[in-house]
Amino acid sequence: MLGLADAVIATLVAASVSLSFPLFLYGAWIMLDADRVTWSVLVYHLKFILTGLALTTVPLVGWMAPRLFEQLNGFAALHAFLGLQAYALLAFGGTGIVRIFRAKRRHDLYHDYDEEVLLDEIGDENMRFWRRRLRIGVFGYTVFWVLAYLVGMARYVTKYLL
Repeated sequence: MLGLADAVIATLVAASVSLSFPLFLYGAWIMLDADRVTWSVLVYHLKFILTGLALTTVPLVGWMAPRLFEQLNGFAALHAFLGLQAYALLAFGGTGIVRIFRAKRRHDLYHDYDEEVLLDEIGDENMRFWRRRLRIGVFGYTVFWVLAYLVGMARYVTKYLL
C-alpha cells in the first residue's frame, strides 16, 4: 500500500513537471517571434527556459532518480530511458549554443544588432554545424521530453489514481 505522503509528493512532482511545458513553449515562441535576437530578448527567453528546466530537473534529481531502482519495472525503465535521452539531447544542443553565444558576443551582435551579418559568417568555419547541432538538440529534447512526460503521467495515473 502506498503512503499518503508518497501520493502527495507524486502529485506535486506531476504538477511541477506539467507547469514546465508551457514555459518551454513560450520560451521557444519568444525566439521564433523575435525579428532581432538582442541581449534582452535572449535573457527574457532564458528566464522561461531555465525556469522550465528547474521545474523538471529539481523533481528529477530530488525525487525521481533516488527512487528509480526501488521501482524499476517496465514503465519506470521506459520513463527513465526517455528522460535520459531528453537530457542527453539537451547537452548535445548545449555544445552548439556555447559556440554561437561566443561568436555573437565576440561580434557584439547582442547589443549592436546588424541585419547584414549572418551567423554562418561569424565565429569559426563550423557555425552552420553548431547551429544545426543546437536545433537537433532542442528538437530532440522536446520530443523525448514529451514522450517521457506521457509515460510519467501514465505511471502516475496507474499508480496513484487507479
